[in-house]
Amino acid sequence: MNQKLSCIVASLLAVPMVLSAAARQSNTGPPVKGMASTVGLYVYPERQQGASLQLSDESECYNDAKTRSGFDPDATTSGTKAADQKGGNDHGAAKGAAKGAVISGAVGGDVGAGAARGAVIGGVRARRKEKKQEQQAQKQADTDKAQQQQRQDNFKRAMTACLDARGYSVK
Repeated sequence: MNQKLSCIVASLLAVPMVLSAAARQSNTGPPVKGMASTVGLYVYPERQQGASLQLSDESECYNDAKTRSGFDPDATTSGTKAADQKGGNDHGAAKGAAKGAVISGAVGGDVGAGAARGAVIGGVRARRKEKKQEQQAQKQADTDKAQQQQRQDNFKRAMTACLDARGYSVK
């Protein structure tokens, strides 16, 4: 009987400890998804801040980071793409053909053969020009992307510093 009584008393004493641990866990609640999550930051309260305070702090730090970094993650960036100019080669070939015909006719050669040679040369020049323009456009796009990434990194650093100062761990 003493053994049963001891088990019951031990069980009764353990219940408050289990309930206390459960209450502590429920106070942390589910993770809060605030403004920081929109830019890929994970924020964890270190001073047992509540969810509403965390959301408020994240919003304030988000706005502060926008001001300090000059970058707004909400702003959509629309890159202007160069118009597709497939007809550029035909235009270059036509110009080349005209020049070839004129030159051949002027020097007493076969106008048709001169036009054919001019068309080939004009087409090659047009393709080279188009390729050069594409390379320049790609270089500009790469530069823009790098600058955009730098601005976003500056924004994240500013937001992380603000949240750190308010007692949050930011990853």
